[in-house]
Amino acid sequence: MALGKAGFTRNDVIISLGGGATTDLAGFVAATWLRGIRVVHVPTTLLAMVDAAVGGKTGINTSEGKNLVGAIYSPAAVICDMNFLDSQSHDDYIGGLAEVIKCGFIRDETILNLIESDMLGAQSPGWVHAPEVIARAIQVKADVVGGDLRETLGTSTGREILNYGHTFGHAVERIENYTWRHGNAVSVGMMFVAHLSQLAGRLDEDTVNRHKGILSGVGLPVTYSRATFDQLHDAMRIDKKSRGSKLRFIVLEQVGKPAILEAPDAALLIAAHGKLGQGEEHA
Repeated sequence: MALGKAGFTRNDVIISLGGGATTDLAGFVAATWLRGIRVVHVPTTLLAMVDAAVGGKTGINTSEGKNLVGAIYSPAAVICDMNFLDSQSHDDYIGGLAEVIKCGFIRDETILNLIESDMLGAQSPGWVHAPEVIARAIQVKADVVGGDLRETLGTSTGREILNYGHTFGHAVERIENYTWRHGNAVSVGMMFVAHLSQLAGRLDEDTVNRHKGILSGVGLPVTYSRATFDQLHDAMRIDKKSRGSKLRFIVLEQVGKPAILEAPDAALLIAAHGKLGQGEEHA
């Protein structure tokens, strides 16, 4: 009710300054106050710059699942200042790299090539190529969202491809009671779906290994064994991409060529989960 007390009208603007939780909250408030007022996002974290602040999705986590409550509402502007990234902790910055790497696998291989050329440097916002890979990741999301704002296409070119690694990743976040960084959960989610893609005959082993090399090379987790398959399966069924009782996954056929895999056999899911079980996880 603070907006009402402040006399906010449809001519006023909400400005968010912060990370993804801040941009999500501000976007949701802007979408619902007076059925929509303008919002400008000034993201201060890598994750917010390349993901949360771009594309108009706003979401609120609940005990039932991630992003089940929210709205799609495009901001009037998004202003990214790289200087803000110096205020992030190292671990939070690394978490944001997962979404950058995701954009490389689904659409822009140059992102992957640049990161592979200097794995250590890529872990710092001061890296010489940081502005380019961040701009490229933002452009990937903007291009995809521009053709399917409300995620209605349901095809391998629609907005749904931005959820690469997210079905499993969101399940991990829910099981871990949202104590895991989003990017870390997406990282193991990408490894899961890379294994699934290979097991389904969609993806070659070299590209699966490339996932592991890049993600682990910048300090992201590539294993997860803290939950049983049944626990993860139940959590994945709550995913917003599901159709009835059928799970849907964004898989990869090659770098830059995502596809949709609907209702995969349980044996494939169990096998993909099994491949994640070796190593030490970290949030």
